[in-house]
Amino acid sequence: MSNSSTAVPNSQGSRTRRILHVVTNISHYDDVSHPTGLWLSELTHAYDAFAAQGYSQSVVSPLGGVVPIEPRSLKWPYFDESARQGKGNPVIQSLLANSLRPEDINAQDFDVIYFAGGHGVMWDFPNSAGLQTITRDIYERGGIVAAVCHGYCGLLNTKLSNGSLLVEGRRLTGYSWIEEVLAGVAKEVPYNVEEEMRKRGALYEKAFIPFTSKVVVDGRLVTGQNPQSAKAVAEAVVGLL
Repeated sequence: MSNSSTAVPNSQGSRTRRILHVVTNISHYDDVSHPTGLWLSELTHAYDAFAAQGYSQSVVSPLGGVVPIEPRSLKWPYFDESARQGKGNPVIQSLLANSLRPEDINAQDFDVIYFAGGHGVMWDFPNSAGLQTITRDIYERGGIVAAVCHGYCGLLNTKLSNGSLLVEGRRLTGYSWIEEVLAGVAKEVPYNVEEEMRKRGALYEKAFIPFTSKVVVDGRLVTGQNPQSAKAVAEAVVGLL
């Protein structure tokens, strides 16, 4: 598999864990003058935490190829040290310039699937049959499914082999509707993902204060509410591994 960062043996001396990051191909809202894309720090904070453990990392998107970056994620206060270093990291930039397609992925190669956010995912994550198959296969093999912020849109329609929804009856979190309102984009997003998760039987939780870190771990399902939660999500995944 060509889209993979360099890994070294982990500290336990066991086989190298493999992480599959999922990112968007969508570069704008329905209004083409309103750009969007991957929220960079949601990828870089996780990438940094996994790299520190020597894990191998790959990037997949619904269509493969170039991954657009959400412009707001490149501005203060979101463009933090991790995001700045990631923007200048040639390995990360190569992964984002040449993301894999779902059909390029063998789910048996991966221990974790991690859905990063950015508003673009609201359009291309939920109905990607390829991503749903990979997610189901990784989970049913005993792997970890993780998502941060809008990344949980990728879990909306994923079904297990028995026909049940992965999220049904499961505790989770993700970008809340009040955060959409406070961000000023509630009238531009295609749906209320918090509400859609509740409709699917998910036991949705959120922080008392918007835009503060919130992570929910329910077995091998790990979710974070917003960009501020990305590092903690990755650390929770490392803890499970």
